[in-house]
Amino acid sequence: MDMMAEEMTKKKQREMMRDTLGEMGIRCTEEDSRRLMEYMRLVLEKNQHINLTSITDPNEFILKHFLDSAAVMKLPEYGAADTVLDLGTGGGFPGVPLAILTPGKQFTLIDSLQKRVRVVEEMCGEIALTNVNLRHGRAEDLGRDPRYREQFDLCLSRAVANMAVLAEYCLPFVKTGGYFVSYKGSDIEEELSAAKKAIRVLGGRIAGVEAVNTKGLGHNFVIIRKETSTPARYPRQAGKPKKTPIR
Repeated sequence: MDMMAEEMTKKKQREMMRDTLGEMGIRCTEEDSRRLMEYMRLVLEKNQHINLTSITDPNEFILKHFLDSAAVMKLPEYGAADTVLDLGTGGGFPGVPLAILTPGKQFTLIDSLQKRVRVVEEMCGEIALTNVNLRHGRAEDLGRDPRYREQFDLCLSRAVANMAVLAEYCLPFVKTGGYFVSYKGSDIEEELSAAKKAIRVLGGRIAGVEAVNTKGLGHNFVIIRKETSTPARYPRQAGKPKKTPIR
């Protein structure tokens, strides 16, 4: 592909992304779209040396990383939050796109792989993103740290894990009155039913499930409200939540 054709393709991708976000009721400025596209370029470049994503087609990347991440912005629970935690951020999703699109919020991105945290931090620096802090560590350890425990208005996670396990990872970080929102697939009734006890024990209550159908994304946001403080014994030591979920 020659340089002119490549620029035309990038322009169409930016326009498609901005148009779709607009259809979702999400404002994306020219500068926002420039930053998002530059972040995609950086992720795909770094991905050759460290696993940040399995998605390498730009159009699919825009759909499954940018539009999918941004869909949570339609929830009132997101709009009301000032401090947002992205647990298990991986290549920076959903935290980085959200930080670009909502610069008035403060984001903390946590991942258990130190090398990945360093790379995401470096990429955020390259796009001059100042409302993001990166932290390396396991949820079971940081969830007990007073600097992070019950310090966030909202915790988001796209991590692939059972809902009972995710609740033990995420709810300890959320302030009483705050929310944990999990990005989940379309078939979640059985998983939610099995996780009800864990959510209750950890101080939460299922406040609702919102379907997302933009551009055929077809998944759900599970919205959990933090009703009471999480008991001091949770989260349990590293590996326990996954090995023996609360039932």
